[in-house]
Amino acid sequence: MWQVRVPASVANLGSGFDALGLALALYLEAAGGPAEADGFLYQGEGELRLERPGESLLHRAWRAAWRRIGEAPPPLYVEVFNPIPLARGLGSSAAARVAGAALADLASGGRLGRDGVFAVAAELEGHPDNAGPSAYGGLVVGVGRPWRAVSLPVPDALLVAVAVPPFEVPTAAARELLKGSVAREDAVFNLARAALWPAALAAGRWELLAEAARDRLHQEARASLMPGALEAIEAAQEAGALAAFVGGAGPAVAALLERHKADRVGRALSRYAGEGRVLLLEAAEGYTWKEI
Repeated sequence: MWQVRVPASVANLGSGFDALGLALALYLEAAGGPAEADGFLYQGEGELRLERPGESLLHRAWRAAWRRIGEAPPPLYVEVFNPIPLARGLGSSAAARVAGAALADLASGGRLGRDGVFAVAAELEGHPDNAGPSAYGGLVVGVGRPWRAVSLPVPDALLVAVAVPPFEVPTAAARELLKGSVAREDAVFNLARAALWPAALAAGRWELLAEAARDRLHQEARASLMPGALEAIEAAQEAGALAAFVGGAGPAVAALLERHKADRVGRALSRYAGEGRVLLLEAAEGYTWKEI
C-alpha cells in the first residue's frame, strides 16, 4: 500500500481563468492500494454521501488512470483524511482526483508518471488550473487537450491568506453565471494580465502582481453567489496584499502577501470570512508519496 499527500490549490488568480493556479500547503492524505473489493473510509471536511464506496472522486480517478494505462482497474481500498474545505474554491475535487490517479500510477509501477497523473486529473476536472498545482506544485500555467502545464517556484518570502466563509458555492452553479461570449477588449485585458503573472513572479516584480490579478471575465459575474467577495478583495489590497482574487469558483477569497503583512491582511479578510475562518498558508510542492 501507498500513502499520497496532495496539496490544495487556488485557481484563476483573478485574470487566469481556467489556466492559472497556485498550490497551497493544506494536504489531502490518502492511503490505499489494490484490494479484493472497493472500500472507502473518509475523515475530514464536510460529509460525503456515497451509496457505494467506488463512487468517490478518488475511485473514479483510479479507474480513469488504469484505463489510460490500458488495463482493467482492480478494486481499490483507500482511507482518506481531507482538511481541504469542500465547495469553497480550494481545489478539493482536484486533490482527490490527483490522489486517485497517483495511487494507480504507484500500483502500476510508475507507468503514468507525474505528467500522466496530471493529465488524468485535468481531464476529469475539465480544466488544468487546480489539477496542475496539485500535481506539480508552485504557480502553474496549464492548458488543455493536450494537457500541458509548467510550474514556477513561489518565493519563500510570500504567503497566501485565504478567507473561507461558512457557505458553499458549487462550481457548476458558478459557471452557469458566465457569459457564453465576451467582448474582445475584455479577453485581451485578461490575456495580458494572465501572462503578467508568471513574468512578474519570475522577475521578482511583485509590485505588478496586483495588476496581474485584475479580471473582467468571471469574478464580477459570480459576485451574487458570494456577497462581499469583491469588497474583501479591495480590503486585502488596502491592507498591503500584493494581489487578491476569488479562489477558483469561490466563495473563498485569497491574497498573496509578504510574510510580515500576514496579521494585517488576515484581519482585513476576517470580516468576509465571518463565522468561517482565515487560513495563512505557504505555497506548496506537488504531491508526494511513500510506501506504508
